[in-house]
Amino acid sequence: MSRQKGAPKTGGRQAGTPNKITGTLKDFVANLVDDNREQIVKDLKTLKPKERLAVLERLMQYVLPKQQAVSAEMDVSELSKELTIIYKGKPEDAVFPSSEDEIDF
Repeated sequence: MSRQKGAPKTGGRQAGTPNKITGTLKDFVANLVDDNREQIVKDLKTLKPKERLAVLERLMQYVLPKQQAVSAEMDVSELSKELTIIYKGKPEDAVFPSSEDEIDF
């Protein structure tokens, strides 16, 4: 018989308890890499530059976090029609509209 919805969980691992096998495997791989650093560097140096970059790129994903795409939306219809112009030239060369009607918003 299955547990009814909303009933407390019984048995199993407590929340937050690490998986022993995963932890053991991570330790094994970390020790393997650590014990063979010099050989790994030698092996990398024997690769062609393109191959070496491919290996380093694959390894970076375990060290550097992947960047997420960021997007922003903005409703420009609520913006003021006021415009500040900063002109850094000769005043006689500046051309400014004489009224708001000459600017297409």
